[in-house]
Amino acid sequence: MAHLDRETETALDAVRDRHGRTLRPQEAAAIRTRRTRSALDGYRLDLAESAVPLLKAARSALDAMQPTAHTQAWRDMLDSLATSHLEILRAAEHETQTVWPHLAHWAENGAIAAYLADLHHQPGPEFTPEEAREWKDRAQLAQSQGALDLIESWYAADGRRITLAYLVEEDTSEVVALTGDPNAPGWSVIGRYDNEYVAGKALPRPVPPGVLRAEGSSRFDRPDMAEEIPVQELLRDVTEAHCAGDVSEALLHATDQGRDCGPMTRLHQLLNEAAMFSHALESVQGQRLGARLDSLGRQLEFLAREVQDAAHDLGATVAVLPPHRIPKPPRIRPRPALETTPPPAPPKRTTATARRP
Repeated sequence: MAHLDRETETALDAVRDRHGRTLRPQEAAAIRTRRTRSALDGYRLDLAESAVPLLKAARSALDAMQPTAHTQAWRDMLDSLATSHLEILRAAEHETQTVWPHLAHWAENGAIAAYLADLHHQPGPEFTPEEAREWKDRAQLAQSQGALDLIESWYAADGRRITLAYLVEEDTSEVVALTGDPNAPGWSVIGRYDNEYVAGKALPRPVPPGVLRAEGSSRFDRPDMAEEIPVQELLRDVTEAHCAGDVSEALLHATDQGRDCGPMTRLHQLLNEAAMFSHALESVQGQRLGARLDSLGRQLEFLAREVQDAAHDLGATVAVLPPHRIPKPPRIRPRPALETTPPPAPPKRTTATARRP
């Protein structure tokens, strides 16, 4: 589906203008129809027979799990995937366009069922309390010296956050597993392993990671993007401008608000979204970075207002560039006249001339 999505976007770009507007809607509709048919064919081959056993295994894993805050949400997701599976099988015979959201739903969230079905894994033993205290002392010392390098992090079915890390001591490096927030009090060490692969086999498997927005758009079913003037085009407009009004207009485009907002406004939105993501991590470091991004967003918002004010002032100057700023003509060598005899070619290098002193 990811490959099909890239192919479709490339084909749709051919029927859009440089600002993203669809110029030939009939061709765009035909491209999307081909996408749906290809996705249906792929679903028949890859998932039609295995979807039901996969969902059954995922539900079985949920039944064996202690109830948590997100268990019911996973059950609702599995029910939704089952409904989409039935709709896809019905549409496979008629190829209706309404099936695309169901295909996109499986492409985006089918991995949740795969994650849950894999939770039947039995993890290995963890440290005893005495071992945990010894290794935590070593890990805390390494952390204070900047020698505790975090590798990856995930959540287990019991709600614990597990983090793999390299514990570096002198010339040796150990792979250890931590639980809790490594940047907050209360974390502990639960195991030491020969390498990351062994750790992955012995530790509890990860549960599906969360999303920033519960009703966020799917990468396979995104709404059409708003029209946008690229920064490079605005820069070119300024470089090729002759009067202050043209430069003022380019700056105002960069700070436009609303649906057709400019790149500075988009960057402000990006910072706000990244700050929201950092806060949603619910970790000490995430809160710090979220506050930092919030501050940067406020600074950018202030800068955008300053750019708008400068753009209005520049437009009010009603000025043009002075005529002495003449462009340099291109460096073009004059071509020889037609009756000119070309110069004789240099003599060829021979063995005799090469040996002549």
